[in-house]
Amino acid sequence: MESGSVREAFAAAAEAFSITVGAVPANAWDAPGLGEWTVRDLTGHCGRSLLTVETYLDVGDPGPVSLHHAVEYYPAVRAAYGDPEALVERGRAAGRALGPDPAATVAAAVARVTDRVDATDDDAPVATPVGVMRLVDYLPTRVLELVVHRRDITGALGIIASEDLGATVERPGVQVAALLAAGIAVQEPAALDLLLALTGRRPLPPTITVV
Repeated sequence: MESGSVREAFAAAAEAFSITVGAVPANAWDAPGLGEWTVRDLTGHCGRSLLTVETYLDVGDPGPVSLHHAVEYYPAVRAAYGDPEALVERGRAAGRALGPDPAATVAAAVARVTDRVDATDDDAPVATPVGVMRLVDYLPTRVLELVVHRRDITGALGIIASEDLGATVERPGVQVAALLAAGIAVQEPAALDLLLALTGRRPLPPTITVV
């Protein structure tokens, strides 16, 4: 993926996320979100897609790059951090950290992190828990998280496409997220299933996931 496209996608996905969170009704934060998460928990989890960028950039000199492409990231994360209970608790903690005004917290994070990304070189090292990546290689993973979980939020709130104010904004993000998801899928046993679905031969099995 070209650097400019990745950066545009990240900015678009982050802005769409902020727009969506700003539209959450005050009485909806404790409503069901995704699985065991409330809307607040789900929003906090999605917001971590922003916060990890600055956290991982702040790790001084993390050493040489060990993950060279975004498609390498998700299998590594699944292997090291696949405990579902720990994932649920991280989302709850992130939800609590949003404080009394989640929309303002998210808007501030979007502004701060997108400014940080704009001011940082593509080759800047990002020290993820599963290996060091270049910033430009890490950003597509953040785009995928932002796009998918933003849609989880709109689904939880019952927002349909015609009412989704962030849908047009996030289009560059959808393209990058879809390319990354397909890239991960072709590394998996599900590659043939994906090919046959995309060519209209049969639907994807409901259990397939790349995250």
